[in-house]
Amino acid sequence: MLKINMFSTADKVKGQGVGSAYVELINMLQKYFSDQFSVSINKYGSRADITHYHTINPSFFLSTYAPGRGRKVGYVHFLPETLDDSLKIPQPFKGIFYKYVIAFYKRMDHIVVVNPTFIPKLVAYGIAEDKITYIPNFVNPKEFYPVDQQDKVTLRKQYGLDVNRFTVFGSGQIQTRKGVLDFIKLAQQNPTVQFVWAGGFSFGKLTSGYDELEKVVKNPPANLLFPGIVPREKIVDYYNMADLFLLPSYNELFPMSVLEAFSTHTPVMLRDLDLYKAIISGYYVPTQNEEDMNDQLHRLINDPEALRDLQRRSATAAERYSESHLAQVWHDFYLQQAGEKGHVKKQ
Repeated sequence: MLKINMFSTADKVKGQGVGSAYVELINMLQKYFSDQFSVSINKYGSRADITHYHTINPSFFLSTYAPGRGRKVGYVHFLPETLDDSLKIPQPFKGIFYKYVIAFYKRMDHIVVVNPTFIPKLVAYGIAEDKITYIPNFVNPKEFYPVDQQDKVTLRKQYGLDVNRFTVFGSGQIQTRKGVLDFIKLAQQNPTVQFVWAGGFSFGKLTSGYDELEKVVKNPPANLLFPGIVPREKIVDYYNMADLFLLPSYNELFPMSVLEAFSTHTPVMLRDLDLYKAIISGYYVPTQNEEDMNDQLHRLINDPEALRDLQRRSATAAERYSESHLAQVWHDFYLQQAGEKGHVKKQ
């Protein structure tokens, strides 16, 4: 049996996609491959065929020098430049931390990116391209599933939302990078539409745009609800209550929230980032700015058939990024990595 030791604190901070991706992977491995892979978590003293690092904790970095680590695999959810719009880190600590991030990635025998546009950037940092593999995120369809119209009405009543108003839902950490200010502006411009944003300030005052955003969260427009960080087992209800999922982010990696929306067959509208063009083109409404989002919102409100078509596209995307498909991808990847160390015969 292949021994895989996971190192992660991704699930310690509530409301971030990295934690969701980590939980999904662990659950998937237990579901599909419990008879083939022996998975341990944060076991410093355990020997393993593969050690998979999900977060870049200093203690994890030190553990890479210990014997018995096997093949070291790193999960790349961000690059230094992608943090600029998320966290306020003063110099010289910022420069030191960014160098540490790359040093951590270079300690790995192989790294996995959730974003294919990261590959040339990592190569520019001095990491060989043949040491990088792209594997997209996925979600569990038993946790994120669509409901019928009657259940949608029941959920809205349960959560105190108007059952008849068009509802736009967004989720993620409340920060400038996520485009939350544009989401707020859309709510102000469309008082007849119901807006909901689930998420919080996961990193407190270190969050970019904290002061400005906190004022609105404490005193939002009447048609905008901030329920805070919603537990994982409840967030599916918010997707299913929505007529449209909107993520106006300026910079993204591979947001779990988009996959969760697809899995619930909720129509999706996004700022048209290069990442999305590379991985999910055709499955969402692309927009360039807040004005464009407003125009597309009105179009969808007034064109039910366009909204239904978008719903069908979400269902198709959910199949493409299904748990069962990605399970086989991870299975083959781990066997290949173990083969690099001579533990199993290469396929």
